[in-house]
Amino acid sequence: MTGYLSALSGDVRRDAPEPTRGFAEALRTAAEVAVIAEIKRGSPSQGAIAPRADVAALAAGYRAGGAAAISVLCARRDFGGSPDDLRAARAACDLPAIAKDFTVFPEQVAAQRLAGADAILVILAMVTDDEARRLIQTAGLLGMDALVETHDAGEVARALALGASLIGVNARDLQSLEVDRARQLDLLASIPDGVVRVAESGVANRADVEAARDAGADAVLVGTALMRDPGLLSELVGVKRA
Repeated sequence: MTGYLSALSGDVRRDAPEPTRGFAEALRTAAEVAVIAEIKRGSPSQGAIAPRADVAALAAGYRAGGAAAISVLCARRDFGGSPDDLRAARAACDLPAIAKDFTVFPEQVAAQRLAGADAILVILAMVTDDEARRLIQTAGLLGMDALVETHDAGEVARALALGASLIGVNARDLQSLEVDRARQLDLLASIPDGVVRVAESGVANRADVEAARDAGADAVLVGTALMRDPGLLSELVGVKRA
């Protein structure tokens, strides 16, 4: 496996457009709670949100509005995204970008890097520990960060055992699609210092950002609320770290 990953790394490094921009570092060093502003055309829970969105304009606006990083939906099914959206967003601004997709194979990581991703999403609910480890390892070989997404205490424990340095807690249940902010905040508070902690989903206003911060979050990922009202970004940024 190591030989395969090394060969894959060489191929992608040769064809990659430019060096990665340091997704985790942007979150870690922000003076305030970092806002990861997301670009998505739709979702299973909301349906169509902005199917004709101008991705480049959104990315440039997020940069001007103070976002620390961007998240771009690349999944076509239910979200209407594509790698082309990632390319357009990354070309339009200098923020680091995470490819938001259902990633289970190292080959997907390589494709995301070639599309310009600086980080990948590893959803522990979808992969075994061995699969997650391969994804994280592949990302590392390609100079990318891996945001390891969790939903419950068991997955947080798995992420920590994998040595994840960037852990997200998604407030949305993948089965029911319901949002449970209280559970999210409890899980964020359980993650030790030294790990970059990201509150995913359920953030719609400044009070939500402050609650995430008080639970230990270093960053929040905001999608639907910003797609419906990009001007909301000015309200979300500027929340000082605890």
